[in-house]
Amino acid sequence: MDPIDILKVIGTAVLPISELRGAIPLAISTYHFDWYYAYLFGVIGNLLPVPFILLFFNTIIPFLSRVRFLDRLMQWYFAWTKRRSKTIERYGWLGLVIFVSIPLPVTGAWTGSILASLLGMKFKYAFSAAVVGVLIAGVIVTCATMLGWAIADVFTT
Repeated sequence: MDPIDILKVIGTAVLPISELRGAIPLAISTYHFDWYYAYLFGVIGNLLPVPFILLFFNTIIPFLSRVRFLDRLMQWYFAWTKRRSKTIERYGWLGLVIFVSIPLPVTGAWTGSILASLLGMKFKYAFSAAVVGVLIAGVIVTCATMLGWAIADVFTT
């Protein structure tokens, strides 16, 4: 395992769009990591932005809102995100875990942390839910990736 490849996997997991959904398959298929290293580095990368989002998101927003384009983009995103917050508002910690653990576009650690910030959740509460959700999502993505490769092997041999 090349350290540069590890950083690429962690970097992919840090990004808000790809997160684990991109990092784990990248690690396994492109860089040929063992599944447990792919999982480990994907989870580490996906969790890196969470404390920063939870601690500083509400502080940074007023500054970003001064730029008209960013303000319009953020208002749209916040409205869209708020509409999806019903599960979290209804089930609290478990709702946030479920939301973060579903490995689909616009769910995950980034959106879950932003939602927790917008809903005013306490740091420990939100961070622990994000960690559990990311761990579950990592298992789902790793299993799906490994299953996909196993099926591909059957059909190509």
